Amino acid sequence: MTQLQRLTISSTQIQNQLITLTSEQYHYLSRVLRLQKDDRFIAMNGQGEWWLAKLLGQQAEIIEQIPIKTELPIAITLIIALPKNGFDEVVKQTTEIGVTKIIPVISDRTLLKPSPQKIDRWRRIANEAAEQSERQIIPEILEPIPFKNSFSLVNGSKYICYARGNSPHLLNYLIPSSNTAITIATGPEGGWTEREIEEAQAAEFQTVSLGKRILTAVLAPIVALSLVAAVAEMGSIKTERL
Repeated sequence: MTQLQRLTISSTQIQNQLITLTSEQYHYLSRVLRLQKDDRFIAMNGQGEWWLAKLLGQQAEIIEQIPIKTELPIAITLIIALPKNGFDEVVKQTTEIGVTKIIPVISDRTLLKPSPQKIDRWRRIANEAAEQSERQIIPEILEPIPFKNSFSLVNGSKYICYARGNSPHLLNYLIPSSNTAITIATGPEGGWTEREIEEAQAAEFQTVSLGKRILTAVLAPIVALSLVAAVAEMGSIKTERL
């Protein structure tokens, strides 16, 4: 089953066990993937459901629903100050790791001002990465907003990665248990300003370290989410304050 090609569809495309493919989807299956009539593939709706399907032409027949459980037992939100370069790679790799939602933010030191075309590109990258990594869901990617405006959009345990100072390591707060939501905030080139750290702390974010070395704005979110995912795969996460 894992050898079959995967295609993300909308649940609204399904009616009476038939999937009506868009022209782009049919072109991808028949021309790019070279599937023939009656060849099988996996259809996924990006919201947790997978189906084994058979290509008929512009339509595909659902053969059966596929029970699958590939998601982490915790919802991870990434608040990330947009880096000057490399955000495509952040979207791809954090999607593969298991991020649930990405909130790009404009910080005091943010240089990138993305266009609507960039946002559409990031969402396509997340879609493709979710298919490749056999995710059940496609992460939600919000439009960029000011950093402070992101505070009201998250819940659960909240951490802001701070390269300076003597903050405890993020791993000190990740304990296997039953918490279901965590937010990680990572900064831009040059890091967060003191004012931004203070505002985050006032919004109940705990400052944490990712180690004694200074990581780039692209690497930091990947490292942070890798730590969370590793602990989550051993058991759900409970977070505690030291």
